[in-house]
Amino acid sequence: MVDNKKFLTDVGISDLPFPMRVTSKADSEGQFTIANISIAARIMQEFEARWIDKFIQIVHDHRDRIGTETLRANILDYLKDLKATMVKIDFDYPFFVEKETPVSRKKCLVRYLCTYSVKALSPDADPKIIFKMEVPCITTYPGSVPEKPGGLFGQLSVVHIELVSNQDVYPEDLVDLVDKQALSPVYSFLTEEDQVFLIQKIHSETRASVVTTDRIRESLVRDHDVEWAEVRTANFGMLHSYSTVISTEKSRWVPFSGYQEEI
Repeated sequence: MVDNKKFLTDVGISDLPFPMRVTSKADSEGQFTIANISIAARIMQEFEARWIDKFIQIVHDHRDRIGTETLRANILDYLKDLKATMVKIDFDYPFFVEKETPVSRKKCLVRYLCTYSVKALSPDADPKIIFKMEVPCITTYPGSVPEKPGGLFGQLSVVHIELVSNQDVYPEDLVDLVDKQALSPVYSFLTEEDQVFLIQKIHSETRASVVTTDRIRESLVRDHDVEWAEVRTANFGMLHSYSTVISTEKSRWVPFSGYQEEI
């Protein structure tokens, strides 16, 4: 018997701004934020346009703290209520981390962009949950000449971390990981003495982006809760109109890192 049923593969909503709480290490109740929500469902042709309202209704029903465990449970409701054979949800949101400046110890809030994505194919299969985060930092410009006075320069690098974890991922932990491996963190505010300190540091120390990227990967490799991870660093040199990219993934074993500290 031929099954003439077809699928609508692009049924859903896109970029719905919605207030919610997301997983935070600093706040057990979760950090309040505004997420842009996109939902796509694969539904049989019996789908009716008025069912779009169900997308919004389910979002309202699950507006509590968004994290790994809650997403695993929530997406099953989407599959059931929408009578779908596949559902994918993306939560894009800003997350703020409070940091102290290096000398004056002034507190400032730095914004980081995060995405929680979850996809489920059936109620019996484990949903796939991916957390993504962008963490800007400062690394050494590859065109620097360390042996010359004033020959060291910094560049803006944006570390893109994408991972699958068995536990909730705390954005604060990823920010701390990147900050420790970079030449310098970034701040939303710096006093004059903070600026002098960081300028001197950038012109006297080196930390190539390839070293930063590889050390971040090594740390994620050793985290047994992380099943898979990709680290991709985009570097914005001060003399270029383009960015250079370095990318590496977490494998089951820790490979030998062949980088050198020199630029």
